[in-house]
Amino acid sequence: MSNFIFLQSTEAIASAQAAADSIKNSGETAIKALGSKSPDEIVSSLTESAIHFGLKVLAALVILGLGAWIIKMVRKGVRKRMGKRKENDTALISFTDSLVAIILWILLISATIAALGINTTGLAALLAAGGMAIGMAMSGTVQNFTGGIMLLIFKPFKSGDFIEAQGFSGTVKEMNIVSTKIITVDNKEIIIPNGALFNGTINNYSSQTLRRVDWGVDVSYGSDSEAVKKEIMQILIADKRVLDSSTSGAQDPFIALAAMKESSIEYTVRAWVKSSDYWGVKFDINDAIYTTLPKKGISFPFPQLDVHMIKES
Repeated sequence: MSNFIFLQSTEAIASAQAAADSIKNSGETAIKALGSKSPDEIVSSLTESAIHFGLKVLAALVILGLGAWIIKMVRKGVRKRMGKRKENDTALISFTDSLVAIILWILLISATIAALGINTTGLAALLAAGGMAIGMAMSGTVQNFTGGIMLLIFKPFKSGDFIEAQGFSGTVKEMNIVSTKIITVDNKEIIIPNGALFNGTINNYSSQTLRRVDWGVDVSYGSDSEAVKKEIMQILIADKRVLDSSTSGAQDPFIALAAMKESSIEYTVRAWVKSSDYWGVKFDINDAIYTTLPKKGISFPFPQLDVHMIKES
């Protein structure tokens, strides 16, 4: 690869040298031609050249201005057209908009340079060699771009989803060609490279409409097991957000004695809710259990140690 880049660089330098020699020869020829002309002819020739060059600059500026306006209209049209389709979320629209803008601006700059009459052969070779070197140096960026393409194809999440990835969790705000922005629950903006995001584990909490909430409830030894399950079940049933088997995909609330630990009896409690109600139900049921069980004569344990004294005879 390094040999190839070296050859490309050598070819680019040779092309640039040939262009410089051509300009030098043209300049010498022009000087000789001017030397054989009268002052009026020289002024006329210079004026004609200036006008010709000025027209090229004007044409290039017109192309640049018109092209910039066309790019703006094309991007607006792409966003509007993609926005009409419900399956296209803002992350996909943002990614496509960035990609279209980059491609169109590269074409516009090339057209502007060509309008100036600049020979782009040597420049293109030099840019190609430089592009190869830059591409190798920016391999991570290429990986992020590829990762963005794969995320768009497989769509593991969409804008507005709450995800957990790369050690961060938050709501997806925007995705561009190399990175994805998420907003954490404490309103911090986290930017994750698309390459790492696609190659890592993504936990999407918003992909399903229903979620199961789990609790672990510890009570003291000696508590009536049936009374404990009855009181917790009444707490669950009283909350209208808790679903049962009549809802497709959900199950009835579940309570069972899970473990007999050193200082307490542990009960496993499970209930199905809508994904949007998860945290509200989680916290409210916690509060209801803590408030209600002691009123029913069911106590919560504290760490304890029984010490037996042995009397010496």
